[in-house]
Amino acid sequence: MRRTLAAAAAVLATLTLATACGDEETPSSSGSSAPKVIKVTFDGDSVDPSGERVEVATGQDIELDVTADEAGEIHVHSSPEQELEYEAGEHTVVIKGIDQPGTVDVESHSLDKVIVQLEVR
Repeated sequence: MRRTLAAAAAVLATLTLATACGDEETPSSSGSSAPKVIKVTFDGDSVDPSGERVEVATGQDIELDVTADEAGEIHVHSSPEQELEYEAGEHTVVIKGIDQPGTVDVESHSLDKVIVQLEVR
């Protein structure tokens, strides 16, 4: 009886560990996860989104699908900093994966507004 209980406890412990490991959704730090896509619209002196927080994985690229009424520049306060130019119309600009966890502001210098805050985890 004791052997049966010990064997059952061992099987249960093994299944619990295997299940816990399989259910974890840890962001990849290797940069291999799919890019995060954020739609950005510039219209006159407004931008949407405007200062929203967006969670991204360490090393994950971010694609900004930009619709703009005129050309401009986006500044990413990462290390190293990134400056991304866009033309009027619809364009996709890519923020290369950020390796440092923390909060990174992405802003429009011409509008002096924060577009999004990337929460890098």
